[in-house]
Amino acid sequence: MRRRHHLAEVGLVDAAILLIYVQAGTIPSIVVVAFAVSGALVGGILFAMSESGFNDRFSDHYLTVPIAVTTLALIIGFSFSFVSNRYDQRKTLEEAEANAIGTEYSRADLLPRADADKVKTLLRSYLDLRIEFYDRVDLDGQRRLAERTVRVHDELWKAVLGPAQASPTPVMALVVAGMNDVINSQSYTQAAWWNRMPLSSWAFLLAVALCCNFLIGYGLRGAQSEKRVLFIFPVLITIALTFIADIDAPRRGFIQVEPHNLKALADQLARS
Repeated sequence: MRRRHHLAEVGLVDAAILLIYVQAGTIPSIVVVAFAVSGALVGGILFAMSESGFNDRFSDHYLTVPIAVTTLALIIGFSFSFVSNRYDQRKTLEEAEANAIGTEYSRADLLPRADADKVKTLLRSYLDLRIEFYDRVDLDGQRRLAERTVRVHDELWKAVLGPAQASPTPVMALVVAGMNDVINSQSYTQAAWWNRMPLSSWAFLLAVALCCNFLIGYGLRGAQSEKRVLFIFPVLITIALTFIADIDAPRRGFIQVEPHNLKALADQLARS
């Protein structure tokens, strides 16, 4: 009982320290949420092990399993924080890309009439490609889409480069800068989709999870009435890892980044 109280006190102190860092702007608030979820998971597991008499089997090194489980919970918590930040980044970049395309579409009116119509037509086609980027799953389709995107980039740049060279005014510089933002926003989005949880982190996470399951199974060897506890820990870990993997995969799974802003812009341009 004293050990559980001590762990709870340590957890509260650590949470208070993390809140200070959040207030200072050093770490995001999601870290505190991940720490709280991890602490609740660890506390529940330790309570279940204590009530079942599991810790009594480790009278000579009773802290082995709690430390291992705590380490796993912290790794899961920080992994969840990592993938959640990447998910939020992808959503933010999708919004920024829609804003860049919409702004440049409006700035196209600063060009001569013929050039403005050409740029707007190209931007509408480019917008359809960007929406398709979020829905495309097959690798061959992604490669073809990337090639078409590069070609449209060249056409868009040439469409504003000619008028800018013919009339190098501050107004034309504004149009060129807007087109540069359109092209750069696609690069930022692509980089965010490539930036996923490293395989080495997954390997380490799975190794710690296997060690924890082994320790729990070893502690419950020969116990007939406590075998039901064996299913709780692997199921919880499987659910947690599946949830992390789902968030980390932007194109697959149940949790995906939807191009809501791009689709809303496409509807707006279609009505204009």
